[in-house]
Amino acid sequence: MERIALISDIHGNMPALEAALADVESRGIARIFCLGDLVGKGPHSDRAVDICQDRCERVIRGNWDDGLATKVTHDPALRWHQERLGPKRLAYLRTLPNTIDLVLSGQRIRLLHASPAGVHHRVLHRDPIETLESMFDCTDFTGYGFDPDVVGYGDIHTAYLRPVHLKVLFNAGSVGNPLDQPLACYAILEGSLDSARASLVAITLVRVPYDIERAIQEAEAEDMPELEQYAIELRTPRYRDHTG
Repeated sequence: MERIALISDIHGNMPALEAALADVESRGIARIFCLGDLVGKGPHSDRAVDICQDRCERVIRGNWDDGLATKVTHDPALRWHQERLGPKRLAYLRTLPNTIDLVLSGQRIRLLHASPAGVHHRVLHRDPIETLESMFDCTDFTGYGFDPDVVGYGDIHTAYLRPVHLKVLFNAGSVGNPLDQPLACYAILEGSLDSARASLVAITLVRVPYDIERAIQEAEAEDMPELEQYAIELRTPRYRDHTG
């Protein structure tokens, strides 16, 4: 049986990434895929990119990766992250693909960051069923040669697993900026790689404690912009603009 760890939405949080990777290693899992948003929000986007390049077999592009790597901005916080990443890492982020398609235990699995509409199109777990069904669409963004039975994604920082008619939709949660529980979260896929024989694929959502105060202290030590908002998200865990 093949086991693949899926990490997503690291956002430059080294204590969380280190805890998640240590947990992956303790389970004897050698293959790691990253579902995007390595960068932004936290203080060490540069280190997150370097570690993912070294440890992850495959990496796809998230909305923060795309935004920092492709857009000229006058926002001081965004420019701070861009300057720390530097031109080589930004160039790497621009090369990242949109999706990962694989077959596991006869099930066609598509992994992406946000949705088939693109990295900036968000789909929440509480959206209408018609919206959730659209996660299985083939589009110009995903390509048309692969009709998925299982779709996994990141982006919303909220892990979940649910059936959508006869298919399965899941979210791997966030390693570095979870907004459902104050624990680093990742997913594990388990099945027979490239097998044409249809059988069950196991999907496990894993939550790992990490040193939140150390993560905030590291951001403070780097004089990171928007520190207070970042600390609120890590500690609560609630989105900084949450109003009710």
